[in-house]
Amino acid sequence: MAEDRNYVTLTDENFEEEVLKSDTPVVVDFWAPWCGPCRVLGPVIEELADDFKDQVKVGKLNVDDSPRTAQQFAIRSIPTVLFLNDGEVVDSVVGALPKPALAEKFTALVPAA
Repeated sequence: MAEDRNYVTLTDENFEEEVLKSDTPVVVDFWAPWCGPCRVLGPVIEELADDFKDQVKVGKLNVDDSPRTAQQFAIRSIPTVLFLNDGEVVDSVVGALPKPALAEKFTALVPAA
């Protein structure tokens, strides 16, 4: 497991602790390895995880490996990205967006200094 990455691999088992109980805002990328748009979006999410590493926690959840969490959040198509603050969904994106558009959503999630 690479320790230099700035995102968390989420599962049904760790989702509550890593996301819902997080003290920092969280961005969750719901994806699957067979999903073409997910493979396009994945590296963008990982770049943004690096860019916002001290402000936002980023998690990636494979919907095939963790179907319970995907069902709990009514994920109907992937990629879906949820933006959570205090365990509540405050924004979402379905489909692959360009990095600048996603960066705006990350910025909106960060509390004002």
